[in-house]
Amino acid sequence: MFSDELTQLPEWVLLLLFVLMIWTVFWKAAALWHSARKNKIGWFVVLSLVNTLGILEIIYLFGFEKVKTNKLFK
Repeated sequence: MFSDELTQLPEWVLLLLFVLMIWTVFWKAAALWHSARKNKIGWFVVLSLVNTLGILEIIYLFGFEKVKTNKLFK
């Protein structure tokens, strides 16, 4: 049932969903990595459970941790 509905979506919708998925995974991985390395358990739990298309993760990385773009995964 669900797969039939998915195949009827326009290609641009599937591409958009794929791009949003990659975007979200990238920012979530970066934020979880930094919060775990700095032993910030509260942030780690919140970032693990809340999905905001990367918005919360970006706020955490650049607002609270002051991460530079060239040091995103270091």
